[in-house]
Amino acid sequence: MDTYKFILFDLDGTLSDPKVGITKSVQYALHRMGIDEPAVDKLDGFIGPPLQVSFKEHFHFNEVDTQKAIDLYRERFKEKGMFENKLYPHISSLLKLLQEQEFTLIVATSKPTVFAEQILKHFKIEKYFDLVVGSELDGTRAGKTQIIQYILDYYQEHRRSDFVMIGDREHDIIGANNTGIASIGVTYGYGSYDELRQSNPTNIVESVEELKGFLMGTG
Repeated sequence: MDTYKFILFDLDGTLSDPKVGITKSVQYALHRMGIDEPAVDKLDGFIGPPLQVSFKEHFHFNEVDTQKAIDLYRERFKEKGMFENKLYPHISSLLKLLQEQEFTLIVATSKPTVFAEQILKHFKIEKYFDLVVGSELDGTRAGKTQIIQYILDYYQEHRRSDFVMIGDREHDIIGANNTGIASIGVTYGYGSYDELRQSNPTNIVESVEELKGFLMGTG
């Protein structure tokens, strides 16, 4: 097994389950724009990808309406939504173990950095991460390829073979492939096994425990 030194974690669907906060915030934005979507399960596709992508793909919004929807979403999300969230079981102990084993842990998320940092503090896991990289509030650096490349540039003295991206959606895996680093797809989040497999990850795991075994060389 390859030995990695830098472990990049997606946030939504990988470290935590943000379904309630994200889907309710999407519902709020849509309602304010005259669209009612009572079935939150139909909004699971918003978990993971940049909002700019999701509002366009799912509701065919133009640029102006997409930005309006994002602004409305954030009205609710920054007040309530980011805290309607829960860590997946065993995540805290995994992060503690990895830090003790001297891995460098990094958050790589399409969520705005300022929100990601508040969520990590809310769960009291910010101490495990050397760096948190997300999008900007103006929508720039929202794609996973850009986010991962920013991290690689930050640690430019290290080889790409030292890095691995862990995430639950195809965007995480595609970003890793585009930047030439390894990837691990996790099926306990919001991406299906087929979605992950088709995006060609280095490995796929089904649970946090399996992920721990793999990273520690015992899986």
